[in-house]
Amino acid sequence: MPAKALMIQGTASNVGKSLLCTALCRLFSRDGYTVAPFKAQNMALNSFSTADGEEIGRSQAVQAEAAGVRPLVEMNPILLKPDARAGCQVVVMGRPLGLMSPERYETFKDHAFGVIEEAFGRLAASHDLIVIEGAGSPVEMNLKDRDLANMRVAAMANAPVLLVGDIDRGGLFAAIIGTMALLTDQERRLMKGFVVNRFRGDLELLRPGLRFIEAETGRPVLGVIPYLDDLPFPAEDSLARVRWPAEGPGHTQLRIGVMALPHLSNDTDFDLLAREPGVSLRFLDRPEEAAEVDLLILPGSKNTIDDLEYLRTRGFESAIQDHRRRGGAVVGICGGYQMLGHLIRDPCGVEGEIREAKGFGLLDVSTTLTREKRVAQVRAVPCNHLGWQVSPPLEGYEVHLGETMLGERALPMFRLLGDGGVSAERLDGAVSSDRIVWGTYLHGLFDHPGLRRQLLNALRRRKGLVPLEGPLGDRGVSFRSALYDRLEEVVRSHLDLSLLYEIVGLHMPTRKGGERGAQPRVS
Repeated sequence: MPAKALMIQGTASNVGKSLLCTALCRLFSRDGYTVAPFKAQNMALNSFSTADGEEIGRSQAVQAEAAGVRPLVEMNPILLKPDARAGCQVVVMGRPLGLMSPERYETFKDHAFGVIEEAFGRLAASHDLIVIEGAGSPVEMNLKDRDLANMRVAAMANAPVLLVGDIDRGGLFAAIIGTMALLTDQERRLMKGFVVNRFRGDLELLRPGLRFIEAETGRPVLGVIPYLDDLPFPAEDSLARVRWPAEGPGHTQLRIGVMALPHLSNDTDFDLLAREPGVSLRFLDRPEEAAEVDLLILPGSKNTIDDLEYLRTRGFESAIQDHRRRGGAVVGICGGYQMLGHLIRDPCGVEGEIREAKGFGLLDVSTTLTREKRVAQVRAVPCNHLGWQVSPPLEGYEVHLGETMLGERALPMFRLLGDGGVSAERLDGAVSSDRIVWGTYLHGLFDHPGLRRQLLNALRRRKGLVPLEGPLGDRGVSFRSALYDRLEEVVRSHLDLSLLYEIVGLHMPTRKGGERGAQPRVS
């Protein structure tokens, strides 16, 4: 029997669609159903490599992990990565097809929807439920008739739709009722109810407004989700970036600054660093902020040469060099690693018209950008000359263009593990002779508690602070698992589950102790 489907759409971007989909993936999975996330077309710079070396949106990988299933390329068949040249890199079924202008992509959409249908069909054949995430708003009237991510997908999947609105930003009632007014009669039949997100205040004061929504639309409000400001889930798309508090948990001993690049990608690399006790992590917009940090991180970039030139024109180059001269540590991830070298060459024009750019020269490496993108999951161990003891091996992933060559004054950073052993031909990254500057192509390394401990303790020793000892705490997977559980519990307790299950068309299992877990509807 083909899977049931449920689609979550939003009144706008960044209203909480990804978060609610993650919670529902966890909820239905914990209730005994096999669940897969799905987003037909995703525009995002945060991407992830599947085990088969295919690139998908990071949010679908997170949702798959919450559902307890392996991330598959079918979960995000079309990925659009915004490019500095007024277009997007189009990734189809995990493989980059090339750069397309908006006009060219319009002509590609009919083919793209065929890809979407095939991917959804394969997921539906092997799962009980597909939780589908929409994109932006379903009623952008200049785009609606060619939209690949919202109502056309709901109709294809015969999926009931829940519309999410963010009450914290204001305009909730106009957004919900206006969305309903702009749908066609056929589309309105698919719209089954609403979820109010990011509410803080007295629910009793909100109830008259909820009754107004129900009276105006003839649809129920299934629940009101409270404002969750302490769950560090990343922004799904390029419209929002996590800005961590100026002070992390506990008394601040170490300050970490991440360059706020215009084309910053995979900022999820720093989620767990930001939550370490005694650590403050901030995204830096001004050069003078670099003087305040102990560790400076150059993150991944979708357009490395453009972001390198941005840092240079904004005055960051001298700030980076001054930080280095003061003995400050510098780490580069992916595109940031390339920037730390002497030179970045782009002979094929992969990133634009600039064929060669001078790097910051903090590592004795040079990079040549290539047309072929490397996308892979990897396991790694630090090279012996670092003196770092990390167990179990690091787990990360590569999503990058380019090959980097090490000079005489650079040593490799990591050895990549093959099947059952170490491949001497697969080394990654580079470290300076004094071990203060290093770079790598591997994303996700800071999820490993052993690596975080080694890095942060090295910073503490340089500041004359006592290194942390004792238990390392959770690895990334178990840490995120606890977040998924907490998110699911909050959403479960604030939704009318009996109505949710009725809308989806699945049987709601009995919870422990005979309780069904459903909450009374808000109205």
